[in-house]
Amino acid sequence: MDVYITDLASFLPNAPVDNAAIEDVLGRINQIRSRTKAIMLRNNRIRQRYYAVDPATGNLTHSNAQLTAEAVRRLKPREGFRTAEIECLCCGTTSPDLILPGHALMVLGELGLPPVEAVSTAGICLSGVAALKFAWMNVALGLSANAVATGSELSSSFMRANFFAVAADPRTDLEREPILAFDADFLRWMLSDGAGAAFLAAQPAAAGPSLRVDWIETLSYAGELETCMYAGGWKNDDGTTSGWRAAGSALEAARRNCLAVRQDAKLLGREIVPTMTRTLTAAARKHELTPEAVDWFLPHYSSHYFRDKFYQGMAAAGFEIPYERWFTNLPTVGNIGSAAIFVIMEELFKSGRLGAGERLLCFVPESGRFSHSFIHLTVA
Repeated sequence: MDVYITDLASFLPNAPVDNAAIEDVLGRINQIRSRTKAIMLRNNRIRQRYYAVDPATGNLTHSNAQLTAEAVRRLKPREGFRTAEIECLCCGTTSPDLILPGHALMVLGELGLPPVEAVSTAGICLSGVAALKFAWMNVALGLSANAVATGSELSSSFMRANFFAVAADPRTDLEREPILAFDADFLRWMLSDGAGAAFLAAQPAAAGPSLRVDWIETLSYAGELETCMYAGGWKNDDGTTSGWRAAGSALEAARRNCLAVRQDAKLLGREIVPTMTRTLTAAARKHELTPEAVDWFLPHYSSHYFRDKFYQGMAAAGFEIPYERWFTNLPTVGNIGSAAIFVIMEELFKSGRLGAGERLLCFVPESGRFSHSFIHLTVA
């Protein structure tokens, strides 16, 4: 059964924060200005982002569930639509408000919907794709007449100065090797808050464009590669990880700063592009897709630093898509993790630039343990 995305919506909290104001909102670590900020901003080329933080107090203005619920409320797949008509709710996030219960249940509570199937997908950037895939399959199988998929992040909650510790080696030459700043406070200059939502149904919209979901391909290389990006534990010398409950006590877990998000920058630089190339090659071969058939390429990348590197990886795979067919809004919204691909799709979807029959290829990488997803859509 064909399935269509008939509407997309997003919610970005509060006023946009430009580069000069980041530390005014998130605070300064140890009251010292960051030594990596200028370098990281020059490399990621993000001009502004959004935080669910009150700059005057440093307190959160929204929970993750509230961000997500607001994006869902903004969906208007047809005139007179009510959120109570949603039959399946699938929510992915990196940063749920609670360890349990699941994020989707907390969103459902915020929305106050009647009883529906609610599914939480965990992970990092691919948690949003997993939610989208579950929603797509649920409608395709006829298990529900419609479904809503979301991706959302409350990254500021762990980027505020009091929740963040930096262990950057002062000998690191960040000008020559900017990627090495990734295992320090790079996150503070990249990650943003926000939520995106997609409404899926078995029929296209009566008016305006729809996006037919043709296929979603995801491959993980966790069986081959060690953990790269993680939170809630620590990485051991042998490359394995230990979770926070392996600590001797709650105080010991806090001393180890287990709430911090960390990244193995050298591993990231070595593996992120080759694993993307392998995934693209497999997906293109499986679906007999050529780069000439792609009208729009919608990549989610964390930093402009990776743009050329992904391009080179695609070229090496014989799948070169010229930059004029790429679409991203990273400079104006920042990196919203699992929500990013929804927000990218929404902006293009509502831009008036799409034509019937055009084909979109979306790309979402995840460095957690190196997983990648490609989504193929056709404008109906």
